[in-house]
Amino acid sequence: MATYKEIKGVTVQTRDTDPTVNVGSWASGTSINTARGYLGSAGLKTALLIFGGSEPSFSNKTESWDGSSWTEVNDLNTARSAMSSGGTYTAAFSAGGRNSTTDSTNVSEEWNGTSWAEGNDLNLERYSLALGAGSQTAGLALGGNKRFSPSPSPSYTNDAEEYNGTSWTEVTNMPVAVEGQGANGTQTATAVFGGYNGSLVSTGILYDGTNWTSTTSLPTAASTFSSSGSQTEGLLFGLAAPGVVSNTLSFDGTAFTELNDLSTARTGGGGPTNAAGTDKSAILAAGFTTTYVAVTEEWSFPPPTAATLTEGDLFLSGGTTLKGFGRYAVGGAWASGGNMNNANAAVGSLGTSTAAIEFGGYYPPGSAPGRITVEEYNGTSWTEKNDMSTYRAERPGAGTTAAGLAIRGNPGNATAVESWDGTNWSTVNSSNTPNGGNSAGGTQTAAITFGGETTANTELWNGSTWTETADMNTARGKMSGSGTQTSAIGSGGTPGPAVLSESWDGTSWSEVAEINTPRSAGAAGGTSNSSALAFGGGPSRTANTELWNGSAWTEVANLSSATQDMNYGSVGTTGGTLAIGGDASPPVSTRTEEWTADNAVLTITTS
Repeated sequence: MATYKEIKGVTVQTRDTDPTVNVGSWASGTSINTARGYLGSAGLKTALLIFGGSEPSFSNKTESWDGSSWTEVNDLNTARSAMSSGGTYTAAFSAGGRNSTTDSTNVSEEWNGTSWAEGNDLNLERYSLALGAGSQTAGLALGGNKRFSPSPSPSYTNDAEEYNGTSWTEVTNMPVAVEGQGANGTQTATAVFGGYNGSLVSTGILYDGTNWTSTTSLPTAASTFSSSGSQTEGLLFGLAAPGVVSNTLSFDGTAFTELNDLSTARTGGGGPTNAAGTDKSAILAAGFTTTYVAVTEEWSFPPPTAATLTEGDLFLSGGTTLKGFGRYAVGGAWASGGNMNNANAAVGSLGTSTAAIEFGGYYPPGSAPGRITVEEYNGTSWTEKNDMSTYRAERPGAGTTAAGLAIRGNPGNATAVESWDGTNWSTVNSSNTPNGGNSAGGTQTAAITFGGETTANTELWNGSTWTETADMNTARGKMSGSGTQTSAIGSGGTPGPAVLSESWDGTSWSEVAEINTPRSAGAAGGTSNSSALAFGGGPSRTANTELWNGSAWTEVANLSSATQDMNYGSVGTTGGTLAIGGDASPPVSTRTEEWTADNAVLTITTS
């Protein structure tokens, strides 16, 4: 009798239990130089700044993290702990805090990548403010404790202030007076959870830049924890509830999910604070257990191990039931967003679906020398910002609304790169290879650019210089490209339109499964080579949208209109991205479409 392998060409695997979904976990990293807790922090998992805190004496020490090691850099001017903080590795702020056993402060300082400088003070002295929201040019200071000498009695506040890079302004107060709450997001899209006001609270509230509304409460009342991500995709960790606990929670904008615990339970640690962070990328440094610690842990989703079944395999569960293992795309959809002020195509883009920048481009199609206009999206509407210095189209971006890059572009297959600080553009070092129609991703201090009109070139940016690294296998431009310095994917492109897809693992490019619809000048969303969205494109305009799960492309919901030459450079994730402007069969459009999906993919087994 023929065996199953002889008939089908594969064997049947046997397992006692069904395979499990690959989930995130914490891993030990390099300890900081000085143990402390209740510190400020700013930046991303691979480019983080921590400052101040208690040792238990009040500290002014600042340390920077490059993804592998901590380095002591210039100190804060005022030693303090439990401050408000936010921004990036090269553009951070610290405001308020505690600088004695009885006194709070209203001191505000800015970090320029090298040193701290005193800025205009908060209007209200306080400490134990919300941890982590906003940028150096669009910051937030929320809640806290107004304890002043000589009275040591707690005085919790609901005060809210916004920072514009120069001064602090009182805005609509929070609906609850509380200290030690966690916050995710930007100045115009913030989620705030928990805190303490005589007892622990679980309250969840959202801020849109003007008003406060209620949202899902924490599963357990908690305070003094760290957080990473945006208003709709965040990670909360290092809680006091009421004792120091190791719990880790993710928030998807609607509900909380409990994830793997920290190895070292603690509170008052420092971690990523801006909206570029997601619940798939976080770090926790230092904190307080029963004493101050220097421990660092990093959160990530590891690649599947050899014990994980390969998609499409058959296996016997418990030795009796034949099952299949696979993944499917869940129901995402496109919806209309706010229109841009300027009709535009081939714009550059960066940020998230609720906090994005679009820049450059052209109108009408093919016009020279292009545009220099810049607009910022807050999840609802676009606002005009300061122009770029150089006319360019097909120029992708990397980073956030507070700290970004615009890389190369056309006309002229340029090498020019401009840096965005949340207010203005400035010229930084050029890339090595001139090209337009390239793809890009990453952050302002850790970016990647790949491909282009005539090149397979790949270059990495470390915040000051570009370094050439391994080329793509096939030279092409105008791809749907997205990702980071260590994990990216590009699909389609010219010459073509193409169906080729290549995946970057931080060292080299590999050809992977082809996209279903040939396209060039398409757009993309995503932050890794295992989860990406490709949509639109030409030259025969398409509305087709496809989801990449790390092994295959799946067609999902279409755009409302077949469009090419939308945004270059990816925005957001496969759970939330934007399609901006473009050539929908002239005229050039002001249209914005928003993609949302509860999850990019789900892992399933079938009997």
